[in-house]
Amino acid sequence: MHESKLVVVQSYGNEAEAYLAKGALESAGIDAMIQADTAGRMREHLAWSGAGFKILVRGEDVDAARKILAPQLQLVDDSDEDDDTPPR
Repeated sequence: MHESKLVVVQSYGNEAEAYLAKGALESAGIDAMIQADTAGRMREHLAWSGAGFKILVRGEDVDAARKILAPQLQLVDDSDEDDDTPPR
């Protein structure tokens, strides 16, 4: 088994967002871990007031992980533009 360098791909301001991101990566087959300084969970505020919750992946998974975690633009369907009925 070879050793890989771990790389931070994203940081989040709270633990819930970090766990959602980790879950998305693992669902895509990418191993991930969360790094946060919480003083052994005794000082949770250290993470969200400082460096945040960091998502780390292997170096070879960085590009794929960033694509998964990148914000997705949602296209709006303007095909009903000629509809004169007021919105509800």
